[in-house]
Amino acid sequence: MNSNVQAAYDQWAGQYDTNENKTRDLEKIALRELLSGIRFNRCLEIGCGTGKNTEWLVTRAEAVLGVDLSPEMLAKARSKIRSERAEFTLGDINQPWVFAENRTFDLATFSLVLEHIENLEPVFEQLSRVVSAGGFVYVGELHPFKQYLGSKARFETEEGLQVVTCFNHHLSDFTLAAGRFGFSVDRIEEYFDQDDRTGIPRILAILFRKND
Repeated sequence: MNSNVQAAYDQWAGQYDTNENKTRDLEKIALRELLSGIRFNRCLEIGCGTGKNTEWLVTRAEAVLGVDLSPEMLAKARSKIRSERAEFTLGDINQPWVFAENRTFDLATFSLVLEHIENLEPVFEQLSRVVSAGGFVYVGELHPFKQYLGSKARFETEEGLQVVTCFNHHLSDFTLAAGRFGFSVDRIEEYFDQDDRTGIPRILAILFRKND
């Protein structure tokens, strides 16, 4: 993953939980809604950040492995999540997934992560190795419609607006990459600001299931 992304999230970590962020807050809702109806014991949380979703995942899973590119984000997560069920580790998903060696999971989650990944296929190839048959992959992203209008991950600093490196992905980019490595779409949902479905959706949430 681009070093700009790591540096940006290291800088963002101090204010990530407290600044106004409609995308962060709505994706948090999306994850809980899509995963509330399924059972999972071993969760791989890619891009765990400061632990905003780990807090909920550890109430549902026996073990959660949180992976992030940013040491500063991980430090926040470790200080916040005081559960024996949670483990945190540094990792770059554009590199071999050494953090998942000899381990399998029945759920993997990506929350506002894949916008920073240019090519989705290698990610789903790795997922095909670590997600057990019948397991699930959750993807929550800034909606492509928002991306088309120029929206990107960004935050204010003393030096001005910091924009994080992002790549546009169409809905078919997700579904085709997943399908090539044995995942089928289980559910797709779109989330809108104030639940106003006359506007542009903010979050695209997809639940994939690995074929038996």
